[in-house]
Amino acid sequence: MDSKVRKQSPISWVPSVYFAMGMPFVVLNMVAVLMFKGLEISDAQIAFWTSLIMLPWTLKPLWSPFLGMFKTKKYFVVVTQLVTGITFGLVALSLQLPNFFAIAIGLLAIIAFSGATHDIATDGVYMTELTPTQQAKYIGWQGAFYNLAKVVATGVLVYFAGFMIAKFSGSADPEALNGANAAIGDAAPLMARRNAWMIIMAVCGAIMVLLGLYHARQLPSGGAATEKVESIRGSFRELWVVFRDFFTKRHVIYYLFFIVIYRFAEGFTVKIVPLFLSASRDVGGIGLSVEQIGIYYGTFGAIAFIVGSILGGYFISATGLKKSLFSLCCIFNFPFAVYMLFAIFQPTDMWMIASGIVFEYFGYGFGFVGLSLFMMQQVSPGRHQMAHYAFASGIMNLGVMLPGMMSGYMSDWLGYRNFFIWVMIATVPALLITYFVPFSHPDNKGN
Repeated sequence: MDSKVRKQSPISWVPSVYFAMGMPFVVLNMVAVLMFKGLEISDAQIAFWTSLIMLPWTLKPLWSPFLGMFKTKKYFVVVTQLVTGITFGLVALSLQLPNFFAIAIGLLAIIAFSGATHDIATDGVYMTELTPTQQAKYIGWQGAFYNLAKVVATGVLVYFAGFMIAKFSGSADPEALNGANAAIGDAAPLMARRNAWMIIMAVCGAIMVLLGLYHARQLPSGGAATEKVESIRGSFRELWVVFRDFFTKRHVIYYLFFIVIYRFAEGFTVKIVPLFLSASRDVGGIGLSVEQIGIYYGTFGAIAFIVGSILGGYFISATGLKKSLFSLCCIFNFPFAVYMLFAIFQPTDMWMIASGIVFEYFGYGFGFVGLSLFMMQQVSPGRHQMAHYAFASGIMNLGVMLPGMMSGYMSDWLGYRNFFIWVMIATVPALLITYFVPFSHPDNKGN
């Protein structure tokens, strides 16, 4: 079966497997933020814990070499998709429990570990099955469908959550909602939100299980285990070789700083933007409803990201990564100014707000593909390509996770207006380090 799958066009599996990669990351990184906000958890706790549980995406280099020693890459892709789907179902059930926040965070941490492992194996399939020319050709599609998960999760599902919250609230006891019993009146909308988000988490689980079943048939193997070992000691010996080879690569220290700093401003932004958009105007927010955030931020914005990703891939293919990387960094970072302007002027025109979000997301998608391809073609090449790409992408996520953990406390301290001014200051190091970044391997322009 795999021999037949391998002859198929990459379009039959690249979009779906990268959509599956995006779902858990987007839900944990963005949707969970809105969910916990609606369930009355504080901004600081939300930003800290939903950032901390992203740690497996940073630590995945520690176990990535072992995935090359056992089974096939396809095996790990399918298993982790099924595990992620089942665990999302458990998150749904946990929302009805008294200590739901701690339990849900623990389950989301399991999803994070499964999702990070999935990412390692998926990138391994991509790099093994596709030539460098195909990698450049499909990098835009890879990014596009990874972020189609944002359309589904932060767009469709968040909008649906808002719709169901309104529906469930409307079915509550009218007398209680009118304040005849304050305790019940406060509890009824909260229960409505619990029920709505319970359904959303269950839907996420069903999506991941269906994708796992699809990829069990459709995904190429990505090759069998490449590093056969006979013992645990041999496994750790091979792990040491993988680490040593990575940290002796040419320019590797510069590359590590580059990978972290490229997304530094984004790390501060990603957790706070949905909180800022939903916050009331009297505290400096924009005052959007859950449904509006689902449409503007999760749908229009995510579609703009997809278009930007595809066009960014073709732009790199036409001009070469080396010539285009600084421009891509500028396009990636400058549009964060949209939220600074929103915080300063607090616009009320919905089309203006939607247009600003679309502009920011388009630039985000266009510029992000440059970093992905740089890690794939400049940092990862060599005998341990899958593991080394996992190292690079894990370190990249550290550059998002650490500022994300601090972002809630900083926005509480500075206020939204000064916080987004700080975000623009945080873009400067990325521009400087990108301008001088060296290339270790040939740039496959025009192939």
